[in-house]
Amino acid sequence: MVSKESRKAIRAKKHWRMRKNLSGTAQKPRLAVFRSNSHMYAQIIDDTVGKTIAAASTVEKEAKAALENTDTVEAAAYVGKLIAERAMEKGVKEVVFDRGGFLYTGKVQALADAAREAGLQF
Repeated sequence: MVSKESRKAIRAKKHWRMRKNLSGTAQKPRLAVFRSNSHMYAQIIDDTVGKTIAAASTVEKEAKAALENTDTVEAAAYVGKLIAERAMEKGVKEVVFDRGGFLYTGKVQALADAAREAGLQF
């Protein structure tokens, strides 16, 4: 019988394949996205020094108060808007998008679209 790799392992392998060619700099940091079954996370990272410039997620009290559910497309869009606002406060206007090995549909796409609408360029 043929054994099948877990979805988590496949996603991790895709992410490392992508990360070989994706890197954030001080001028153009990386917008890294992670989603679990119940939450959405986004970070803006300068890989040259290994520092997180801004972060947003549905785990925060502010997000939980504003959202009815933390696992919906609307919640992902809220996180996208929030990360873009925080990036603009820090002076970041342009980023490299790292989808983290996830498919660019649904929640990941909603986060990216909301971040673009709020002013981030990628």
